[in-house]
Amino acid sequence: MNSKRGQWLTLAGWLGLLVPPAWADGIERDGIGAIPIGRGGNNVASFDNGVIIYDNPAGMANVPGQGLVEVGADGLFTDLHYSSPLNDHASSRQTPWALPFFSFIQRSEDGRFAYGIGLFAPAGFGSDWKIDSPLVGLQRYKSIGAQIDILPALAYRITDRLSIGGNVGPGITYAQLTGPFVVQTGALQGTPTLIDLHATGVTAAWSVGLQYLVDERTTLGLCYIAQTRYNLHGDAQVEVEKIAFLPVSIYSRFNADVDVTFPRSLSGGIVHAFGEQRQHLAMLQLMWFDWANAFHNIGLRLTNSSNSLVPLLAGPSIQDRFPLNWSDTLSVRLGYEYYLDPDQVLRCGFIYHPNPVPNQTLTPYIPATLMYAVSAGYSKQWSNWGFNIAYQYSFGAEQAVAQSALIGGDFNNSSIGAQAHWLSLSLLYRY
Repeated sequence: MNSKRGQWLTLAGWLGLLVPPAWADGIERDGIGAIPIGRGGNNVASFDNGVIIYDNPAGMANVPGQGLVEVGADGLFTDLHYSSPLNDHASSRQTPWALPFFSFIQRSEDGRFAYGIGLFAPAGFGSDWKIDSPLVGLQRYKSIGAQIDILPALAYRITDRLSIGGNVGPGITYAQLTGPFVVQTGALQGTPTLIDLHATGVTAAWSVGLQYLVDERTTLGLCYIAQTRYNLHGDAQVEVEKIAFLPVSIYSRFNADVDVTFPRSLSGGIVHAFGEQRQHLAMLQLMWFDWANAFHNIGLRLTNSSNSLVPLLAGPSIQDRFPLNWSDTLSVRLGYEYYLDPDQVLRCGFIYHPNPVPNQTLTPYIPATLMYAVSAGYSKQWSNWGFNIAYQYSFGAEQAVAQSALIGGDFNNSSIGAQAHWLSLSLLYRY
């Protein structure tokens, strides 16, 4: 194995350990880090934590003091259920997952400029089931799609009230699909297979934002996060099940390319302090995700077959499009903070977003059915150090499909239910 391929496999394995089985708004998270999660994901109009590098880099120009460093992890435990005529409430493998994050922010001496860098895991999907398929019997259905962003960022305070900022850096994505897969398009449409695919890719991730300090009590924020298109490269092992003109199944290894797109988003929010000592903070954030363009379908190309029979039957490459046809979402995030004293903060939050997944393309490979989240959090400050903790519970209605639009019919008359528990911890140092 050459060194470059070894590095890719090491990275893919690392990403696979980070990705949890379910996220929230589609496959996008309802907040990163203990401070934003505790107040319902609100962060676009804030500047009190390091995750603003991702949520709105303009806030770096407004952080108190000369800067900050924050490290932490968000832990996840899920409860997923799948039902069909052959499966009575099959459960996905329940494994706790931890997603670490890091951020560093430094302001200039005059406070006009700020720069920083952060590492975040903002999006992904995954599941791991044992499901009885009407096409190929009892099989493992496993999927992973993970995005990791490494984002250098810069902010500038144009006036005493208005600041702008942006970030740009590598976005890294890993995808895995293991289990039954029915070819959806082309000459082999309807052919049942067993597939084990792994692929990794890198592209540029970036965002721009602004913050406006209306007065000492009110802050407005706006941020645009760009769409990221990935062409992932890897390999796949495929077993084509017995079909009419073949007496036996066919096995082959391939080079694999997967086209995956994570959506652009636009978020706007407000933070308002009230009370004599401004000890109460109320927050509202609206966030739009362009799922219709990003998750219209997932592209797959298989080339360089190890079995000489495959090119004779299907040509030099096999190309497929797995339909998703998701809809755009507009999420509402409500948050509240109460300062018990200058060194202690209590938080709570609520989130609602529509389910972007149409019934017709519901699949256990992407169980993204969560719609609501409630959260609570607490922070304690000691001198320059701060400890932050938050809990979030995500849930949604069970979703069902009668006649699936996915060719093969193995998901007909099926349903999926999901809920998730998040526990987030971070340590923040201000200087």
